Amino acid sequence: MTEPTSTVEVELHGGPLDGEHVPVDLTDPDPWTAIISDHGQYPGGRSLYAPDEASVWRWVRDLPWDAL
Repeated sequence: MTEPTSTVEVELHGGPLDGEHVPVDLTDPDPWTAIISDHGQYPGGRSLYAPDEASVWRWVRDLPWDAL
């Protein structure tokens, strides 16, 4: 029997990772995800995505690698 999972794949919209699919944990109280990206404003930094009111994961901004 497999364990129930709270992780789902979501599609990212906008920003440098537009169209990519990433896993997110639905039980995480902080619904943001910061993904390493060489294609954003800060190469080697993070591209920050969060769900909007319709649960669509949208680009918020890019962060330098040392901002987290």
